Amino acid sequence: MQSARFLILSAITVLLCHPLCGSDKASRQTPRQALRAFNDLIGSWRGIGTPEGTREEKQRGFWTETLTWEWQFKGEDAWLKVAFDKGKHFVAGELRYLPDKDLFQFTATTAGKETRTYTGPFKDKVLTLEGLDQVKGETQRLTITLLHSNRFLYRYEIKPKARPLFTRLYQVGATKEGEAFAGPGNAQPECIVSGGLGTIAVNYNGKTYHVCCSGCRSAFREDPEKYIKEAAAKKQPRP
Repeated sequence: MQSARFLILSAITVLLCHPLCGSDKASRQTPRQALRAFNDLIGSWRGIGTPEGTREEKQRGFWTETLTWEWQFKGEDAWLKVAFDKGKHFVAGELRYLPDKDLFQFTATTAGKETRTYTGPFKDKVLTLEGLDQVKGETQRLTITLLHSNRFLYRYEIKPKARPLFTRLYQVGATKEGEAFAGPGNAQPECIVSGGLGTIAVNYNGKTYHVCCSGCRSAFREDPEKYIKEAAAKKQPRP
C-alpha cells in the first residue's frame, strides 16, 4: 500500500515538474538573442581615457583609443568581438552570453598580452563584470554602461582581498564615429542578421538587404535564406 502511494506521489511530482522544466528551457535566450541588447555597440568608437587622480594627473595621463565592435558567428553560436586601436590597457576582447548561468562573459587581451576573463549580469543598460586575479589577490571589475546609441563608457576598478570597497583606476568615455542620425519619422534600415542598425547594403536574388558589420555580412552570405526566413517570420502577426 505504501509502495503504491509512493509511486503515485512520484508520478504527480514528475507531472508537475515537467511543464515547469520545459518552460525554463524555453525561456532561455540563445547567445544571438541575448547579445542583441548590445547592438548599439556595433561600429567604430573614439574613446578618451582618464586615470583616477588629481586634475593634473588626469590631464597628464589621458589617452585616446579607437574601439571597433562587430558580430561573430559559428553555427548557432554568436558573440561580439572588439578591437582596441592604440588601447592603453586592452588590445582585443570577446563578449559572450552564458545561457546556463544567464550571465555575460568578457575575455580580454591586455596590452601586456595577458588574457583576463570577467563575468557578470546586464541590467538597466549596465554590464557589470568581475574577475579574480589569483596572483595579485584582488577582484577586478569592468563596468560597461550604455548611455545612448552613440555614447558608452567603461570603467575599471580593483578591490584587494583585505579591502571592502572597489577603487577606480580609470574610465573611458566613447563616442560613435560617423553615425548618421535619422530625423523623426525617417525609417532606418535594420540589420537582417542581428536586428541592429543596418549600415551596409548586401544583395541577394536581385533584392537589397542591410547588415550592421562585416561579421553579419559574412553570416548572411553563408546562409542568406536562413536570415531572410527569420526576418519574414518576425514580421508575421502573432496569434
